[in-house]
Amino acid sequence: MASGVADQPQGNAPPAPPQTVTPLYGERAIAEAQLICFPNPREGRPYEVSIELPEFTCTCPFSGYPDFAVLRLLYQPGPRVLELKALKLYVNSYRHRSISHEEAANRILDDLVAACDPLWMQLEADFNPRGNVHTVVRVSHGERRPC
Repeated sequence: MASGVADQPQGNAPPAPPQTVTPLYGERAIAEAQLICFPNPREGRPYEVSIELPEFTCTCPFSGYPDFAVLRLLYQPGPRVLELKALKLYVNSYRHRSISHEEAANRILDDLVAACDPLWMQLEADFNPRGNVHTVVRVSHGERRPC
């Protein structure tokens, strides 16, 4: 390669792999994410659903640094139950969003309540320490019933 140009394939070399399509399929799925619910199979019976989302990320609106958190959702379904893949995609849509810890927790809770109308819901956003500060934001909606 004296000229600095890569050698061209000779003879029966396999064709070059196709170029990556952008945005990537995961990015497209996240961009199109909508919270989806299905009918509660046991409406009228109080029970709890616990979901942990350990890879939440967003961006600090002041520094631009990434923030990482574990989201812990606990809720008692009303007429609808959250579909998990849709929830995952929705949560991943925060990855590049510039938002405070407090606003992220409150906005996510508001969106989840609007989607599924739970009897009771609590969201805990447990952010990784940054600069020697550990933040946990806990928000709730409705009244918890005994199971």
